[in-house]
Amino acid sequence: WLEYFPSKDAAYCFPCYLFTNKTSERPRVNAFVVEGFRTWRKVNSGKDCAFLIHVGKSPSSTHNVAIKCCEDLKNQSRHIDTIIDKQIVQEIVNNLTRPVPKHPRPRIAVPVDAIRWLAFQACSFRGHDERHDEQNQGNFLKLLKLLASYNEKVVEVVLNNAPKNAKYTSPPIQKDILHVISSNVRSVIRGEIGDAKFCLLVDKAREESKREQMSLVLRFVNKEGFVLERFFNLVHVKDTSASTLKEEIFATLSYHNLSIQNIRGQGYDGASNMRGEWNGLQSLTLNDCPYAYYVHCLAHRLQLALVSTSREVISVHHFFFLAFIINIVGASYKWNDELHAAQVAEIERLISIDELDTSSGVNQIGTLQRSGDTRWSSHFRSVSSFLRLYNPTCTVLGKIVEDGSTYSQRGESCVAYDLLTSFEFVFILHLLKEIMEITDMLCQALQKSQDIVNAMHLVVGTKTLIQNLRENGWEKLLEITRKFCNKHDIEIPEMSAQFTMSRALNLARSHRQQAHVTVEHHFQVDVFIATIDSQLQELNIRFNEHAMELIILSSALNQKDGYRSFDCDKICNLVEKFYPLDFTEQEKILLKCQLQHYQFDVINHPDMQNLCTIVGLCRKLVETGKSKIYYLIDKLLRLVLTLPVSTATTERVFLAMKIIKTRLRSKMEDDFLTNCLVVYIEQAIAEKISVDKIIDDFYDMNK
Repeated sequence: WLEYFPSKDAAYCFPCYLFTNKTSERPRVNAFVVEGFRTWRKVNSGKDCAFLIHVGKSPSSTHNVAIKCCEDLKNQSRHIDTIIDKQIVQEIVNNLTRPVPKHPRPRIAVPVDAIRWLAFQACSFRGHDERHDEQNQGNFLKLLKLLASYNEKVVEVVLNNAPKNAKYTSPPIQKDILHVISSNVRSVIRGEIGDAKFCLLVDKAREESKREQMSLVLRFVNKEGFVLERFFNLVHVKDTSASTLKEEIFATLSYHNLSIQNIRGQGYDGASNMRGEWNGLQSLTLNDCPYAYYVHCLAHRLQLALVSTSREVISVHHFFFLAFIINIVGASYKWNDELHAAQVAEIERLISIDELDTSSGVNQIGTLQRSGDTRWSSHFRSVSSFLRLYNPTCTVLGKIVEDGSTYSQRGESCVAYDLLTSFEFVFILHLLKEIMEITDMLCQALQKSQDIVNAMHLVVGTKTLIQNLRENGWEKLLEITRKFCNKHDIEIPEMSAQFTMSRALNLARSHRQQAHVTVEHHFQVDVFIATIDSQLQELNIRFNEHAMELIILSSALNQKDGYRSFDCDKICNLVEKFYPLDFTEQEKILLKCQLQHYQFDVINHPDMQNLCTIVGLCRKLVETGKSKIYYLIDKLLRLVLTLPVSTATTERVFLAMKIIKTRLRSKMEDDFLTNCLVVYIEQAIAEKISVDKIIDDFYDMNK
């Protein structure tokens, strides 16, 4: 601390010079700070040494305090700006970065993971009461506590140990983070589409709070040749008029920079406001985009063709009384328990007479399946379950007749039992089962993402099988029905006897001048053939090839049976008639040349053999690199694949909406509901988005 100034022959105290008042009233202090010390005779004079007196005996002397200050000054790691910088850096690390694995999770990464997990599982976020002393604070806070319980470092930075302004647990923060994840999912979908053509799949429904919601799904072919149907948005609409739906759809597309002129298909159900030729949504969209071809959902067509026409046959219409029987048996827990007990008894009886396999898992207790109004396959499941549980159902109906709680229940059960044990009901039950077995495959296929050409081939195959059933299935069906009746002690009428009709049927026949028919004629002509003919007629009308010229021309691209249906002229006609603006005049000429080379090259290529769909063909062209050589054919394939088959994806959106927006969550905001649905439905995309990306976007949203 002691320094010497040679020119003045004086000594100074450097710490005191820096840190004491230069105008101090103490002369000894001024001597070492201002004037300099020159009284050398007072040095080394024992306890009166001037240097020792300046230092002082007390730790709090002016000199010792200055020494401490000087040491602090030299220790840069203790400087206030360094301390603040370190603290700020640590806060940023805790708040905005995710450490490498095996390190503690930071303050915001843990809430991000919790929010994403809850969205994936369609769980609610908030609790009824989230106060600190509340036992159940809701899924979000409970999940944070669970994650924190596995890591002490996490405990130090979350919940009560986090700064009050950076807990990241409030409902607005939860919604912001979920919005960031949802926006990233949409950005990925937008990137997948790029500049490709796409198709609109739209449907509407009411959710739990009775508000009209419109779901928007985009169908397109990605760069790898895969057909994708991505859920893009859910929009609340004030009404379901075609103009309102169009405005909301176009607003969504415009917001995400998707050109309306790139729309190459529309897929809706058969409602008038959707498919109307003059003022329907498809018509209004065609006004702005003339090549956005409308395809009525094939699954809806199938439903209308099969269910509605089946009811037109009077005898078959009575069969749909089956739903009433199922409602009676499943009306209460008591009769459900009786049904289960009857099943157990039936299984034990069949095992005792060696008519049932006793392998593990083959004899399961089941329930009667209810049919739905919009899915033909649900009728097939209902009929199949009814045949399997026929004996137990009869047993339960008999008990309801005896022990029913009300006279109406007993009376209805008696009517149901009489109908159930009649030959006519059993015959129609097996007839519809045969028809449903044939059409079920088509129904299931239309629920999946199909190409339009393959879907139409399935329709043609289904009609052929139904026609074959009409021509060759009568004897077999009659034999199956007789065996079933003998097994269950049901009276079989004499087929050659005269059929006794009800008064209504007899009146109808008298108008048609038909009388004195036999039982066999009635069941074969009036039931069997009439039912099948009505189905075939409706299928031919609703899947009319003349009304679907686009689909028929597209079938020229089909590679089945060694490219037997491949036709260069039809393919060129397809481009000229339906996609004139997607190909320039020069490209139309070049396309014909490419088709000629394609016919000799690709058709004989070993990797191109045994392809079942044009989806597979499109992928193979990409995999083999031939999509770059025959780029115009690849372009045409993608346009055809963009055409919709069904609106099953939009209906799955509403099923997901029922899971998320329940009665307890009926006050969800529209944006929050939409973001939950996007993350829930497109989980495969959402789970690939890194936490760092989510945090960075969240930071940019609210700096």
